Amino acid sequence: MGKSKLSVRDLNLSYGEDRVLKNVNMEIRDRAVTALIGPSGCGKSTFLRCLNRMNDLAGNVRISGKVLLDGEDIYDKRVDVTLLRKRVGMVFQQPNPFPMSVYDNVAYGPRIHGVRAKAELDGIVEEALRGAAVYEELKNRMKEPAHGLSGGQQQRLCIARALAVLPEVLLMDEPTSALDPGSTLKVEELMRSLGKKYTVVVVTHNMRQAARVSDDAAFFFAGEAVECGKTADIFARPRNKRTQDYIAGRFG
Repeated sequence: MGKSKLSVRDLNLSYGEDRVLKNVNMEIRDRAVTALIGPSGCGKSTFLRCLNRMNDLAGNVRISGKVLLDGEDIYDKRVDVTLLRKRVGMVFQQPNPFPMSVYDNVAYGPRIHGVRAKAELDGIVEEALRGAAVYEELKNRMKEPAHGLSGGQQQRLCIARALAVLPEVLLMDEPTSALDPGSTLKVEELMRSLGKKYTVVVVTHNMRQAARVSDDAAFFFAGEAVECGKTADIFARPRNKRTQDYIAGRFG
C-alpha cells in the first residue's frame, strides 16, 4: 500500500438517536481511486461527507473520532472549514451547475479565493476544463448558460469547477447515477485519469463500475467499514463473509 492521504480513526456519527457510522477505521491512499460499496442506507454517503465536514451543515449531528488529512485532524476546532473544502472538493450525485455561464461556473471558486486578473482566470478555467476532459466540447460555449448543457457535460463541468481551486482530494457521490451510458463511460475514464493526480473517493452502487475505476475498495454494511483493501482482493478474495455475500449478489 502507498502513502495514506486520509486516515480515519474510530469515526462515529449519529443523527439524534440514530447511529449511522460505527467505529470506522480506514486508510485512504494518496493518488489512488477508492470506491465505497455496500447496500443503500449503509452509511457510504454519510462517511464521504465526513471527509470534508459537509455533515457539519446537518442539524442534530454528533461526530466523534478523527479524520486525519496529511496527519492533521480536520475536526480540530482550529481548522478553517472553507480552506478544508478547497483542499477536499466534492461532486454530487445530481449535476448542480450554478445558474450562470460555463465560464463563470468554473471561475467561481478561484474568484472566491481572490483571483481577479482575467488572464489568470482564463488559464485556470481552461486547465480545469481540460482536467475534466470537457474543454474541447465547451471551448466555444463559455458564455452560454451551464444549464443548457447535456447531463454528462454538466457533471464534467461540476468536476472542472471542483478542480479549479486545486484540491488535493476529490469526493464523488454516485457521480454517474443520473447519466446515460455514454456519459457514464466518459466520467469513468475521467475518474481513472484523475486518480493519477488526486486522491479520489467515490461512492457507487454499481459493482462493475467499482471494479473498473478503483484501485482500492471499502465495503460498508450497517454503518461499519467491514472490509477495506485493494479492489482486486476485495472482489476476488474477500475475507469477510458479509463481503463475500454482497459481492456474490446474495443481498443488497
